[in-house]
Amino acid sequence: MKILYAIQGTGNGHVSRAREVIPILQQYGDVDLLISGTQADVGLPYSIKYQLNGFGFVFGKKGGVDFRETWNRFNTKAFISDIKNLPLHEYDAIINDFEPVTAWACKRKRIKSVALSHQSSFLSDKTPMTEGFHWGKLILKNYAPTTYQIGFHFEKYDDFIHTPVIRNEIRNLNPQDKGHYTIYLPAYNDDFIINKLQKYKDKEWHIFSKHSSQAYEKENIKVTPVNNELFNKSLETCKGLLTGGGFEGPAEALYLGKKLLSVPMKNQFEQQCNALAMEKMGVPVIWKTADWEKKLDEWIFDSDVIKVSYPDETKNIVGNMFERYFN
Repeated sequence: MKILYAIQGTGNGHVSRAREVIPILQQYGDVDLLISGTQADVGLPYSIKYQLNGFGFVFGKKGGVDFRETWNRFNTKAFISDIKNLPLHEYDAIINDFEPVTAWACKRKRIKSVALSHQSSFLSDKTPMTEGFHWGKLILKNYAPTTYQIGFHFEKYDDFIHTPVIRNEIRNLNPQDKGHYTIYLPAYNDDFIINKLQKYKDKEWHIFSKHSSQAYEKENIKVTPVNNELFNKSLETCKGLLTGGGFEGPAEALYLGKKLLSVPMKNQFEQQCNALAMEKMGVPVIWKTADWEKKLDEWIFDSDVIKVSYPDETKNIVGNMFERYFN
């Protein structure tokens, strides 16, 4: 069987999940990989057959999306050309993790595809979502349309939704508490974060920065460019993780039994919904800038670890997918 696995390259969650899914897919046939987007910091130890520009957002430095840079990087002509020219006829199975080029190419040519993604979970009305109209809801439903959907979320909100795919490199860690706090907030610049932490002189902070190319220290604060291996080591021994409203990162922290504090990106529907789901689980969330000091204090001195159960079900999920959709 010839398999095409299309992966969204914006953010690290899609690529992190792919590291676990790819070896299982390879048990079913020859796998070609396609990635679109340029904002991932985690790489894949596999050959990429198609590296496309796609259409993904660019992280800003003030807590949200840099819309100007997002549109500047979007090449409409290349996007349409890629949709038209993908050789989908070469494949027996097409699997999609929120990747728009492949999704729209399949839709255009009426070829079956299966979504294996976190975003698929938002197609259920049972999944926590912010109230009222939001343009992000339309994007989630139409950005990467597929024939069938398999979703992942913090809890099994519906019968097609599963708990998170936790990487084996995370499952194999030996979590300890050495007292420091780990931070990954790609939508904020270093100065903003450092300013919020300076009052806590007796705490050790590890910031993993998307906006710095060099490591440096400022008193009790260490800043390191995003690096998967170093981040995992810091997460393994930290007391807690301060991060955005993503999915895989918070899920890994919860799995390791770490205190978690979420700061969802402004005007980013998916992250706002993820944060709402975390809040319903008992995770503290900073919804607005004015709440930073109070929420940070509470998290450091008075918050608890949220207990979760995330068994390794990926092999069974992929096996059931092939049996149901590609037989």
